[in-house]
Amino acid sequence: MRFSVDAHAIGQHLTGNETYIRNLLTCFANLDRESEFVAYVSRPSAYAGIPSRFQTRLVSENPFIRLGVDLTRKLRQDRPDLVHVQYTAPLGCPVPVVVSVHDVSYLEHPEYFTRFRSWQLRNTVKRTVRSAARVFTPSDFSKQAILRAYALPDEKVMVMPNAVSSSFRPVPRETSQRWARAHREYSFPFILTVGDLQPRKNHLRLIRAFEEIVRAHPHLPHHLVMVGKETWYSDTVRTAAEKSPTGERIHFTGFVEDDELLRLYGACDLFVYPSLYEGFGLPILEAMACGRAVACSNTSAMPEVADSAALLFDPHSVSEMARAMRDLLLDAELRTRMERLGLHRATLFSWEKTARKTLDVYYEIAGRSRSRTLSAKPVTSLARS
Repeated sequence: MRFSVDAHAIGQHLTGNETYIRNLLTCFANLDRESEFVAYVSRPSAYAGIPSRFQTRLVSENPFIRLGVDLTRKLRQDRPDLVHVQYTAPLGCPVPVVVSVHDVSYLEHPEYFTRFRSWQLRNTVKRTVRSAARVFTPSDFSKQAILRAYALPDEKVMVMPNAVSSSFRPVPRETSQRWARAHREYSFPFILTVGDLQPRKNHLRLIRAFEEIVRAHPHLPHHLVMVGKETWYSDTVRTAAEKSPTGERIHFTGFVEDDELLRLYGACDLFVYPSLYEGFGLPILEAMACGRAVACSNTSAMPEVADSAALLFDPHSVSEMARAMRDLLLDAELRTRMERLGLHRATLFSWEKTARKTLDVYYEIAGRSRSRTLSAKPVTSLARS
């Protein structure tokens, strides 16, 4: 069999999308030694993120060129048994499609997007899911939202949970704190949050909740560290931080690579995830895997991911958010218990299990399509092109 994967997210700092496809490809390389894989990337620097035995093709970074011309042309040349995409399939796709749709926030909360981006996703994802052989999504919450939005048969939409990369693991807090002092000049204890600077990550209420904690407990020395890529909404978040009476205690790192993120998880006293809407919420599991207590929102897929291993709060309530963080900061016994529960919770999710289930679907769809139309031409060269 030959399987193609749209891996353009690798190297683009697309956070969850990149994490998802990178981990799947790594597991595919370990689990399936028989099939051929072709990955389509948008930057030469992404080649290093593709397993060495996979063939890698370069397509345009421009989504209109990639989806309108490049991918269709490459697929006609490579003649795979199927292609796996995230959200949007190329126009005139000549092979069966499986698509990963992580959430439908662009339908349920278009205010979180630019007007053009919301319009684009509404139109391209609708076309893709209706023609796809299978739709993958990471949570039951997202599955139900997809079924409601597109009136698809239940069996067409499959829950394929995300998981934590093995790079996220417990590191002694003292070791991580030394690193934070040396590399970030963080000589203070801190609360950590991770998420692109965009409206649905709810940074504005988090800043107000942090103000409330500092006002009620001035003896606490903690700062707030925000990890996340800059976006069109960044100025709004940064302005709110600058105007806050706790502005000198709020720090922005921008996007960071996983090795640095591991150290920041390890150095923090607690992790807070106040997002308004998530199809999964991978940073929750990452923080748990690093042995840190978590406070997170009680909306969308986040309770499904965190279960009883985090303190949940209403993300629209500043006071609830502040109370959850305060309880974890002030109650060492509670914090230790949540750290222990979180470590166990993170082990229940596995990229290998998700990759195995994904490959099973690939083989099911490929067998059906091959018997119908395709006779794939063997790839004899593994050269990058």
